[in-house]
Formats: sequence, C-alpha cells, structure tokens
Amino acid sequence: MSKLEKLLKIDVEIETEKIVQNLRTSLAKFFKKRGAVVGISGGIDSSVVLALCTRAFGPQKVLGVMLPEKESCKDNFILARQLAKTFKVKYIIEDITGALEGFNCYKRRDDAIQRVLPEYDASYKAKIILPDDKLENDSLNVFHILIISPEGTQNKSRLPLSEYLEIVAASNFKQRARMSMLYFHADARNYAVIGTANKNEHDQGFFVKYGDGGADIKPIAHLYKSQVYQLAEYLGVPSEISVRVPTTDTYSAEQTQEEFFFRVPFDILDKIWIGKENGFSLQDIAEELNLSINQIENVINDIERKNKTTEYLRMNPI
Repeated sequence: MSKLEKLLKIDVEIETEKIVQNLRTSLAKFFKKRGAVVGISGGIDSSVVLALCTRAFGPQKVLGVMLPEKESCKDNFILARQLAKTFKVKYIIEDITGALEGFNCYKRRDDAIQRVLPEYDASYKAKIILPDDKLENDSLNVFHILIISPEGTQNKSRLPLSEYLEIVAASNFKQRARMSMLYFHADARNYAVIGTANKNEHDQGFFVKYGDGGADIKPIAHLYKSQVYQLAEYLGVPSEISVRVPTTDTYSAEQTQEEFFFRVPFDILDKIWIGKENGFSLQDIAEELNLSINQIENVINDIERKNKTTEYLRMNPI
C-alpha cells in the first residue's frame, strides 16, 4: 500500500462509531428531533448516509424518500428501493415532475439549449460536460452542451455564459424541489433532514445552495469519496450500488460526476488532494502516482479554484 493510500485508509469501525455518536448528539441536543429523513437516489453517498442513520437511530426512526422526475434514470429507483429493503427502512416515492413543470424548469432549460443548438427539441437528451483533460490542461472550466437525437446522433457546442447560467438555474429547480419535499416529510414527523454531500462535493461546491446543500446535519462532509466507499463496504451497502459509476441525475442524458464537474477520476483526485493537505511535495505525489509535476499542479489548481469560487455556497446568510 502506498503512502497516499495509507492516508486515505480509515478505520471504518471507529469512523462509523464516531459519526453515529455525532448524529445522535446533534439530533438530540441541537435539533430536538425524533428521527431522520434521507433522500435516497441509488448513489453511494446517500446509501452510506442511510446506513449510518439506521445505526444511529434504528430503522424505525429513519425515512428514505425517493425523488424521481421524468428524466431520472430508472436504475436509480430500482437501486434505492433495494437499499431501503436492505436496511429495513420505510420509504416513500415522491415524483416531482409536476412541481418542476409548474416552475417551467424543462421549458426554461430547453429554450436556452435551443438558442445554442436550434435543432434541439423535447425528443432529444442533453447534458452539460467539461473537457476530460484536466491532468494535461490547467485551463479554466469551459462548459459545453451535448445533445443526443432519438436516433443517437450527437452534437456539441461551447456554451455562452448567459445560456450556461440559464440552463444551470433551471436545472437547480430539481435539487431545490427535492429538498423542499424532504423538509415536508421531516416537518410532518418532527425529523431532521440528513445531508449526503461528501468532502469532494462540499469543499469544491458540487451542490446547489438551498437544494442538495440544504440539510440539518452533514455526517460525511469530512470524508473523501474514496473513504465513503470504504464505509459502504463495512456497512453492507449493496454491491450493485458500490460498483456503479457516480452520476448527477440532473440532465436527461445520463452523466457521470467526473464529466460534469470533477474532470479527474476519484482515485487520482483524492490521493492528490490528501497528499497536498498532508504536506507532501508535488514531487512525492507525482512519483507515487506515476504522473508529472505539471499534472499534479493542474489538479491542485483546479481544486483550489473551485474551493475559492464556490465559497459563497458554504457561507451563512450575512
């Protein structure tokens, strides 16, 4: 095991107990709530959080809420239901399509896409992507829109700032509608909403303010994605979830978190990040990962830029 791998390695039993105790203390001391609501999507983070909550409060005091909409991947529902059954947690399905249509979420987004690629219509699938060359290129993040016709033909174009902002603003309705529904079920039961963001997402701003970033407790926000996977194995999260590539469940075309935001595989990103935080030299990190110093610098610069430019997302209201 390399030095960076050892840094990422956690004692899963001790870490689990620490998180469980913090959950219990926070719920009782600060929130005075009777249980926990967790939005479950079939992803690794929400699965681990649900498992931790069942250990902290017992499955009878945990509610899983599935929040699909018409563009959601059907596999998410299947895996989320399997997760709830694995941990013997009651679950509710809330389809938020109607709420999103009421907000004109789809139309606002589609209008912006059509201004860039006029052939796009509701029969197409679409997603926002970033270049996958972060190791080789230290350029700023330049977003593109990729559309896929019903016949499978793809077309891609760089997004002007105004259209990018409008597409993201419209898509953010999805996360904010989901969080509103979670708080409905929490308020109706005097429960707390438990967030599912890990360190990668929280510190780099991969969340929507008052959407998936809104929660009462964020129990895994200090853990790298690699460490979340370690907990998943220990907690007994179904293997079908653990082996699945993390997706965003935001755009109609299925999209990985890497191609939309992180641009580097998590096994590389986490090692570079934890090495930097623990005082490793660029040379040491580069040699251990068999990469160049320039490649390591590119990733570190990207982490630092994202942390700085998304600081407003983590701020309390002034």
